[in-house]
Amino acid sequence: MEERGMSREAVESLLQEKKLMDLSYERILSSMCTYPHEIAIYAHKLFLESNLGDSGLFPGTKEMEGKVVRMIGSLLHKEDAAGYISTGGTESNIQAIRAIRNRRRKAGVRDMNIVVPKTAHFSFEKIADLLNLEVRQASLDPQLKVDVHAVEQLIDRNTIALVGIAGTTEFGQIDPIEKLSALACDRDLFLLVDAAFGGFVIPFLEQQYEFDFALDGVSAITIDPHKMGLSTLGSGCLLFRDPSFLDELVVATPYLSTKQQYSLVGTRSGASTAATYAVLKCLGREGLREIVNECMRLTRVLVRGTKRLGIFPVIEPVMNVVTLHLPENDSERVTKALEERRWRISLTRSPRALRLVIMPHTDEETIQYFLDDLEAIL
Repeated sequence: MEERGMSREAVESLLQEKKLMDLSYERILSSMCTYPHEIAIYAHKLFLESNLGDSGLFPGTKEMEGKVVRMIGSLLHKEDAAGYISTGGTESNIQAIRAIRNRRRKAGVRDMNIVVPKTAHFSFEKIADLLNLEVRQASLDPQLKVDVHAVEQLIDRNTIALVGIAGTTEFGQIDPIEKLSALACDRDLFLLVDAAFGGFVIPFLEQQYEFDFALDGVSAITIDPHKMGLSTLGSGCLLFRDPSFLDELVVATPYLSTKQQYSLVGTRSGASTAATYAVLKCLGREGLREIVNECMRLTRVLVRGTKRLGIFPVIEPVMNVVTLHLPENDSERVTKALEERRWRISLTRSPRALRLVIMPHTDEETIQYFLDDLEAIL
């Protein structure tokens, strides 16, 4: 750090220089994030200084958090779900499993484990480390959904929770949550549904899926407004069916305006809560449905185009995630060649495939440019 500060103009110039180094979303087809809605940006700036970690000082922001939790809960068939606005899916997943871990630890359970699909998000690797429990991975069926029989085989007396994914990060697939729910009820297990991506997509798909609190066995859901909800980054949400699970997360905060916290972080930005509140009020279900419909239309455009090139999806897209099968060892070459043309896509692990996410920043012209470059590379 310099002894004397720079002028505002000089700092702005430095910032613009760094901004030019970043990629713009227009040619990014690998991310589940996107440009936030303009009303979300406005709200975020307006509440930049608000801190939900000391929410007694910011009652308006706290009121918005409660309303956001109810709006999202209503979308997921439980308006009275209990929860809070988190920093994103990783925190939400950690906190959900931490809540059931703490409850079962009080009951004397030791050497705990949870059962997740092989397609589970890498946040569960952090959970294994942070919460000192075993994460068992269940195999998948041919459609890349978790095999419920494999899940059942991994359950033992120390299993405290099952996890199902509603919109897997790699394939956009939806696990058979209704079967996991029945299994959770039968075995008296906590069931977490990771709908970080799919939570703002699945309710608006033409085909209906059972994945949320409408199923009796679903104990908690994680959902990220900063993905398909078009909020600003750092906007996640954790919801519990049973409000008492929040008590398992409470720590005392005696020197703040509120005397306890249940979030993982202490200082907690109210700006992302305000952004989420604003965009949900602005769009409503109708607006969210229009966004999903357009993303799905473009997904179909992309798949029709790749099929004309002789490239077929690993599975027919369930939502706006496309995985494309290429001949063995060709995926890395194609990915590198696309990167040289300034496209950013990613690769799935198993099976190996090109992975593209069709987010609201993508339009039909972009899809056609991509298809033209893909054809030239092939």
